[in-house]
Amino acid sequence: MDAFKDRLSQRAQDTSRPALGHQSCGRALTDAEMAFAEAMMEVYGTGVTEAADLASGLADKGVKGPVSGRSDWTADLLEEELKAINADLDAAYQEHGYGA
Repeated sequence: MDAFKDRLSQRAQDTSRPALGHQSCGRALTDAEMAFAEAMMEVYGTGVTEAADLASGLADKGVKGPVSGRSDWTADLLEEELKAINADLDAAYQEHGYGA
């Protein structure tokens, strides 16, 4: 068991591989995507768990959608934005691969 732990520790220190926080990104997030993510985390931090409440919190903050540019958030718009961002990140990953 100790040999396994040692091997895991060695792999964790391996700097030849991309950071695990970015291992599946085929591109960096845009400033708009980062602002969107940060705003979502702020709203989640208030205890919100439902999409409609998250959308309401984003609207209250005046956050613009990184894809649509809209700030009239609804649960449907939130879903559309997240699907579009995820599809674009998936495409970038397919094109650029691991850890871009």
